[in-house]
Amino acid sequence: QVQLVESGGGLVQPGGSLRLSCVVSGTFFSINAMGWYRQTPGKERELVGRITSGGSSNYADSVKGRFTISRDNAKNTVYLQMNSLKPEDTAVYYCTALVEGWDRSLRRYWGQGTQVTVSS
Repeated sequence: QVQLVESGGGLVQPGGSLRLSCVVSGTFFSINAMGWYRQTPGKERELVGRITSGGSSNYADSVKGRFTISRDNAKNTVYLQMNSLKPEDTAVYYCTALVEGWDRSLRRYWGQGTQVTVSS
């Protein structure tokens, strides 16, 4: 069983920063791409950024230059550093990981989500 557990969400003022973390635990062969999505009520979940196992990353246009995604493969952890936060960044943030099982099958897993609220 594979689990993803996020942490680091909360309330922050506009212009502030937050760092989200997501730890992958369980039994598996390897973790391929990891990423972060976000969702607000009534809207579809949208990609924030993703990072490959080799460290290449890409971002949604709305967060480029403000957010940075990174990973620590030794700790099975992905991070999302969010700077210059805006009220429109308010959402539930979900981490995701593409995990390769010992049978070499690939499956996407999701965390439970962490609330980020940007408000004065």
